[in-house]
Amino acid sequence: MSGILNVDKPAGMTSHDVVAAVRRASGVRRVGHAGTLDPMATGVLVVCLGQATRVIEYLMDSPKTYRAEIVLGVATDTYDAEGRVTYQAPKVEVTRELLEAALSRFLGPIEQVPPMYSALKHEGKPLYELARQGIEVERKPRRVEIYRLEVISWDSPRLEIEVECSRGTYVRSLAHDLGEALGCGAHLRSLVRLRSGRFTLEMAEPLSVVEEAFRLGYWPEIIHPLDEALLDYEAMVVDRETAQRIRQGQQVRGGPPDSARLRRAYSLDGEFIGLLEYEDRTGLWQPRKVFAI
Repeated sequence: MSGILNVDKPAGMTSHDVVAAVRRASGVRRVGHAGTLDPMATGVLVVCLGQATRVIEYLMDSPKTYRAEIVLGVATDTYDAEGRVTYQAPKVEVTRELLEAALSRFLGPIEQVPPMYSALKHEGKPLYELARQGIEVERKPRRVEIYRLEVISWDSPRLEIEVECSRGTYVRSLAHDLGEALGCGAHLRSLVRLRSGRFTLEMAEPLSVVEEAFRLGYWPEIIHPLDEALLDYEAMVVDRETAQRIRQGQQVRGGPPDSARLRRAYSLDGEFIGLLEYEDRTGLWQPRKVFAI
């Protein structure tokens, strides 16, 4: 069994918990997810089964969209509502104009320092383990990009925004940094992932439905083909001989790329064969991921 599930992750579960639940329900050993959500967060968690785990790297690179509720005036050590309060402003005096001006500073490519309470590692240890021991280490800023920041509602001290961002962006850090920019502190109260690449919350199935689908046998109705993760890349249809060459890992002709240097390859009967990458040196297409047997 191979394919992609769009799961609406419930609050209180780790992303690993969801993967483990899908593994138990499906009986498939190779299961992975395409982008961690914190336990408090809900929304789109893309889960890949079988051969679809080989496209996770492409799903991870897809833009993500979130709806975040931020509380100004209170900062915490985890940057969210589950942490210990580290600062409380006596008063929050932030106008809409000040808020919009501060948010605009985070648009585009930015250098973001990840939170201590994260799964990133320092000398082989997850940062959150060090944080729980009261140890704080210097974290190098990481280059991320915020494509869109939109205020949905503002009722001081509560702010609701939508964020469209690149891989590796911590919305918790964004909330914390916004509080720093405004001089009043802030933390993330709630987070919903609305979109991960092509997978939207409207399309997502609750985990309970996913588990039931495997138990009752209607899982084919909710599983997506693995090439759905790659629809942003151009498709090419190849003849039988070329399809066989691709399956054997051999380079094939296909003309120069129009834009992206990756292409999806399909047989004449519509079977997805694999993902090819254009090589300038040879002018040929090299198989990178082959799925059809």
